Amino acid sequence: MERWPRGRSVEGVFRPTLPLETPRLVLRPFTIEDYDDAFGYHCRADVVRYLYWEPPTPEEFREVLARRAGRTTLDREGDGLNLAVVPRDVDRVIGDVTLFWCSEQHRQGEIGFVFHPAFQDRGYAFEASQAMLRLGFQDLCLHRIAGRLDSRNTSSAHLLERLGMRREAHLVENEHVKGEWVDEVVYGLLDRDWAAAQSPEYLHRRGTMPP
Repeated sequence: MERWPRGRSVEGVFRPTLPLETPRLVLRPFTIEDYDDAFGYHCRADVVRYLYWEPPTPEEFREVLARRAGRTTLDREGDGLNLAVVPRDVDRVIGDVTLFWCSEQHRQGEIGFVFHPAFQDRGYAFEASQAMLRLGFQDLCLHRIAGRLDSRNTSSAHLLERLGMRREAHLVENEHVKGEWVDEVVYGLLDRDWAAAQSPEYLHRRGTMPP
């Protein structure tokens, strides 16, 4: 029997219940009022170093943020749901996470994340990404979710590995980005592996639950 994704309307549009909440975070749609917080890390050269784009100008980022603020559904494959990450004890946007719906037929997705360096190494990216995996597997009923990154981006690779993703491929000089040939590393996680990893015993071993 085919599983019908939770949150999917009769028109076929996936409308997740937002915001997503975790023990320490609220993941919600962006608003125009988030401009200062979000531009504060997207404009940094060290943040976008291994991404496809250069730091945007203030005007460019206003347009980007306006588009993101309207993305609260996944209407068709190729769409992405981009959510602002707000710690409960900080009450400001410190990063964003994205779930892409890559293929409806093959039930494929992809996650991405960008965070302000001042809030890294606190487990926020891990916690927010876990919530996006849960949304993809549990609600959108994806079969596989991937993570793709520049091979030099070791910190993001470690995060994907901590999320339980397996390293599936290392593509040598397969993309020309910002004037240079770069290697791409591909990680992946299947729905059955994600489901098996949700046991309390597994989470405790990985240090994601209190003792």
